[in-house]
Amino acid sequence: MSAAGARAHYGGGVERSLETQVNQAVEAWMRWLPRWQPATHRGRVAVCRRCLGSPVLAAAGLGADVPHGVQHGMSTRIKTIIDHAVADYTARNLPMLQSELDEQAERNRARSYRPAEDLPPEFEGLPLDPDPDPEAPFLFTIAGLAAESAAAMPALPPLSAEAKAALRQEVALADEYANLVGREVCALLEHHREEIHAAVGRFVEPQIDAMLADLARALDTPFDPDGHGFAP
Repeated sequence: MSAAGARAHYGGGVERSLETQVNQAVEAWMRWLPRWQPATHRGRVAVCRRCLGSPVLAAAGLGADVPHGVQHGMSTRIKTIIDHAVADYTARNLPMLQSELDEQAERNRARSYRPAEDLPPEFEGLPLDPDPDPEAPFLFTIAGLAAESAAAMPALPPLSAEAKAALRQEVALADEYANLVGREVCALLEHHREEIHAAVGRFVEPQIDAMLADLARALDTPFDPDGHGFAP
């Protein structure tokens, strides 16, 4: 079944369900936002692939002037909605891809170390370790330990040429359906732009303004004897 056929098959019920899920995701983000605080540690060099150029963030009106942590909390929650919709579609219509996913999930459960699982939405998908510091090399990294655990698993059995072709076709259908759901979710998210913008103005912008004011004072008095400016 094509993605368009799936949409016709499920009908308006899916759209109503997606609307409910988007509403709930925005509400959850709103409840979390008052707890957000600007990061005080050294920023990462690598960009977030989930958030950079995300149509979800564009639909929500969270532009480049909004801190990444605020963006990530929204994009991850919306991505979860799309992932669940695609998982349901796959289970119903794509048996070969579902079998591969089930096998991979079973392998993941057998791994002894899974640090990226069950993280809050604000941290899901982010690097497990801070950027390396040449002057203080790591003795080990969380990502490295996770990779060692994954490498200890036996390799999957090879697929025949016919099976690979069939699997590629099902993956393409899943991607097509993901794009369809993504467009619908973004359209629903646009209805929340005003309340999202108001929440950013209430909880985020005052903290950014306070940081800029502190920085301006420090630059104006770099040798402040009270210790509020930069040291010489």
